[in-house]
Amino acid sequence: MGGKKTIVVKVGTSSLTEKSGRLMPEKLCALTSQIADLRDGGHQVILVTSGAIAAGYALLGYQERPTSVPAKQASAAVGQGLLMEEYTRCLAKRGIVAAQLLLTRDDFRDRRRYTNAFNALEVLMSRGAVPVINENDTVSIAELKLGDNDKLSAQVAAMVHADLLILVADTDGLYTADPRVDKTAERIPLVEKVTPEIEALAGGAGNPNGTGGMATKVAGAKLASNAGVGVVICRAADENVLKKAVEGTAEGTYFKPRKGMKTRLQWMAFYAPTKGNITIDPGAAEALLHNGHSLLPAGVKAIEGDFAAGDIVKVYGEGDVCLGRGVVNYGAEELRAVLGLPSGEIEGRFPDRRVEAIHRDNWVCELDIEEESE
Repeated sequence: MGGKKTIVVKVGTSSLTEKSGRLMPEKLCALTSQIADLRDGGHQVILVTSGAIAAGYALLGYQERPTSVPAKQASAAVGQGLLMEEYTRCLAKRGIVAAQLLLTRDDFRDRRRYTNAFNALEVLMSRGAVPVINENDTVSIAELKLGDNDKLSAQVAAMVHADLLILVADTDGLYTADPRVDKTAERIPLVEKVTPEIEALAGGAGNPNGTGGMATKVAGAKLASNAGVGVVICRAADENVLKKAVEGTAEGTYFKPRKGMKTRLQWMAFYAPTKGNITIDPGAAEALLHNGHSLLPAGVKAIEGDFAAGDIVKVYGEGDVCLGRGVVNYGAEELRAVLGLPSGEIEGRFPDRRVEAIHRDNWVCELDIEEESE
């Protein structure tokens, strides 16, 4: 990869700690040294890091990683400061400022907070800092999972329109079977598209000090690649693995990116809550999906929910198949009042309103969407 790139690096707990769970500053500094090398090469780098819980639980007297949510939150409260202190110290040796950001699911679902996070990252990178991001485990709910930081890193990479997401792990990519138990397993060097078959190969969680395995990495790769970001899963122990990943020479699995989306459409596709459902006829579906046209009220067959103009709704075709989502130009009652009417009559009723139910510029097809887990 030539030229200046925006790169998101995600490092997991097992790549920063001993088997006992104790944070190893030597591993952390080795990683930050590689990040500094990328910066010296002209690239912008964002680091998404795990390890706060693993770094903190021993200081609270736990003999092993706790399992209850309150204990993990308390451990993260202790460990987060320790983790950031080490990153700040190691990056400062290379003259780089570290900037901490703690994010939760709601920061992505709320449009204003999403925009604020994006703007903050833009300023930090423009000023030469390296953002160091983690999920806000101390206040996060839903079992502390935005997606075990694999998903968080994918969301961040999509948000900033990164050129590459590097998922640093304790394995060198996705295999046809578990290489720890199947000696015939072969590494898959390139994934054109994440299919159910690829997801099935990912398996379950691995290291007991972490919360994710290959399954969450493939899920993160799916989200990021759908948003137009290339992804590499590679091994932390490999020498100069970050530089090699950027150059395309790392031993790992590369996930090919699809066509990227604008920031506004990314938010709508991946994070925005929907307020209702619209069912449309086959002709409208054909125009919307394949001909690049907007959705007109004449093509709407049924409406569910109590949404307002400007809300985001899901659009369904025949057989209750979800086709995508978009910003609706009419409230639910207004749209019911003009169902099936020609455009000229609708313009007479709403002279100050766009005639389209959903304009094509405010529409995202379901094929481009990786649904948020509820």
